[in-house]
Amino acid sequence: MPLAKALELAQEYDLDLVEVAANARPPVCKLMDYGKFKYESAMKAREARKNQAHTVIKEMKLRPKIDPHDYDTKKGHVVRFLKQGDKVKITIMFRGREQSRPELGYRLLQRLAEDVQELGFVESNPKQDGRNMIMVLGPHKKKTEAMAEAREAQAARKAERQQGGSPAEEPAEEPAEA
Repeated sequence: MPLAKALELAQEYDLDLVEVAANARPPVCKLMDYGKFKYESAMKAREARKNQAHTVIKEMKLRPKIDPHDYDTKKGHVVRFLKQGDKVKITIMFRGREQSRPELGYRLLQRLAEDVQELGFVESNPKQDGRNMIMVLGPHKKKTEAMAEAREAQAARKAERQQGGSPAEEPAEEPAEA
């Protein structure tokens, strides 16, 4: 239809005439509320950014002669990182004569990989890099899945708190008099 008629139609319906495909012959235009369209597209872009996951590599450093309790603590951190959907780079640092016994570090990394195998997998096998031995663990579930799970758990906790009421709202009991 001619441009003048299209503009008249747009004015009649209180809409905007927006050119959709300028390169087409003839050019394609559409009647729409352009402000509403821009707002909705901005909201979609914001939602997409919110759900976007950034891959993060967390690092955990160990020594070959690590105490069992310290190992458990470090393993707990690795488990937490994998549950959050992050990759974990485990570095074993060798000092002095420890460098002549790389098999100790290798065994430690294998033990750690076995301990967390239900949450993650070995992405790159242990390899010696100068004074350090490095291994990378990747999570089984993607970062977006972990984020969605965390959001659901947080919403459930919030609903539970609101339903049960907080302990601060209840009146404190007065001590019984003897």
